[in-house]
Amino acid sequence: MTTIYVGNLPFQATEQDLKSLFERHGKVDSVKLINDRETGKPRGFGFVEMSSGEAQAAIQALNGFEMSGRALRVNEAQERAPRPRTGGGPYRR
Repeated sequence: MTTIYVGNLPFQATEQDLKSLFERHGKVDSVKLINDRETGKPRGFGFVEMSSGEAQAAIQALNGFEMSGRALRVNEAQERAPRPRTGGGPYRR
């Protein structure tokens, strides 16, 4: 299973739009669009899960693909780097 990052999405894009686009290149296991926590509005990126071979073909075919006037950025998702813990309290000198 490969997770694909899809960036520069049009804000009106839906999970179904993304699923339909990627299904042209193989079976889509899941689609997740990311929304802002505070506003609930789309952030313009999401993730698609597919089998490894189909995922590579989809990445090659869809990177730069124009969707509603926006060129998609499509690549294999990278593991998120851990953030350093800052303590969370008020700033002290």
